[in-house]
Amino acid sequence: MTEARTRAAPQAPEAPEAPREFEAVARARLAPEYYDYFAGGAGDEVTVRANEAAFGRLSLLPRVLRGAGRPRTDVTLPGGRAAVPVLVAPTAFHRLAHPEGERATARAAAAVGTIMIVSMASTVAVGDVAAAAPGATLWFQLYVQPDMAFTETLVRRAEAAGCRALVVTVDSPARGLRDRERHHGLRDLPEGMACENLRDGGRVRPIVMSPEISWEHIGLLREMTALPIVLKGVAHPADARLALDHGVSGLLVSNHGGRQLDTVPAAVDLLPEIVAAVGGAVPVLMDGGVRRGTDVLKAMALGAGAVAVGRPVIWGLAADGERGVTRVLDLLRSEVEHALTLCGCASVHDLDPGMVRRSCR
Repeated sequence: MTEARTRAAPQAPEAPEAPREFEAVARARLAPEYYDYFAGGAGDEVTVRANEAAFGRLSLLPRVLRGAGRPRTDVTLPGGRAAVPVLVAPTAFHRLAHPEGERATARAAAAVGTIMIVSMASTVAVGDVAAAAPGATLWFQLYVQPDMAFTETLVRRAEAAGCRALVVTVDSPARGLRDRERHHGLRDLPEGMACENLRDGGRVRPIVMSPEISWEHIGLLREMTALPIVLKGVAHPADARLALDHGVSGLLVSNHGGRQLDTVPAAVDLLPEIVAAVGGAVPVLMDGGVRRGTDVLKAMALGAGAVAVGRPVIWGLAADGERGVTRVLDLLRSEVEHALTLCGCASVHDLDPGMVRRSCR
C-alpha cells in the first residue's frame, strides 16, 4: 500500500441519531480493506458477534417512585475522573479513518469529559496527542516488549505526555489470525504513516508480541513507574486474583474485541466472575460490544466501574472526524442519563445486579 484510501463520501447522508448508525456512514467512506481491518476479528468472528449478542440477552429491571431527580454519570477511576462512564478504548491506526487521527479523537474525548486510552499503535505519538488536546485525560495502552529497556522508554514517553495510567494488554502473546486482513493482504501501514510511539532513533520498531511475557514483567513495570497499572484482557477469575497479588490498580475485562482468540466468551458474560474474584479490591472495567446507553447500565449493574468503546469511536471518526467522535460520545452520554432516569437511579452508583435479568434467547 502506498497511501491511505477512502471512498467518496455518500451524498448528503442524514445525521446519525444512534451510535450504531455511524457504522454505515463510515463503511461508505472507508476503503474496504480499512473498514474490514476495524470491523473484523479473529477466525470465524464468533466472539465479535457474541460481544454484542450477549447484551441482547440481558434485560434491565427498573425501580420506580424513587424521587431520584436528574442522574449523575461521573465516575472516579485510578487514573482520573470521567464525566461519563464511557471511555475511549485503545484502538490502533486512527489516521486510517481520518487524517487528524488520534488528535481528533482526543479533542472529542476532552470535549465530552471522558478518558482516552491512547494505543501504543497509534499513528500520532502520545506526546502530540496530548499537545493537540490539552484538556484531555489520557491513559496509555502498552504491550510489554521483551526488550525491557525499550518498554521503559515507552513508559517514560507516556509519563512525559501526562498520561495518568498504564493499560497493559495481556491477552496477546501472539497476534490473532484475522481472515479479513489476510484476504486484503493488509500487512503494513501506508506510506507516510507509522506507529509513532515506537520510534527509536532513525527507525520505527515493530510491536513484538511474545509468549515469554509473564507476571514477572508486571512486577518489573510496577517497579518502573508510579502510574496506576490496569491489566486489559484478563478473562479467567484465577488470573484476576493473581493480578491483585501483583499490585495492579484495576482490571479491564476484554476479549480484544474478538480480535485475538476466537470463541472466547462475550466480555459482559465474563464480567460477573471477574468482579466476584477481586471482591471490590480494585475497579473492574470492561470493553466489547457496547453500542447503547442501556448496554452501559447493564455492564455497570453487573459490577463494571465503567466501560470502554472502540469501534463506535472509529466509525464516528471516519464519518465526521472530531465532530463524529464527539457526537458518538454525546449520544452515549445522553442515552446513559435517559436510561438511569427510567431505572429510577440518582447516579450510576445506584445500579446493582438485581436490576439485570438474563434470558436464554
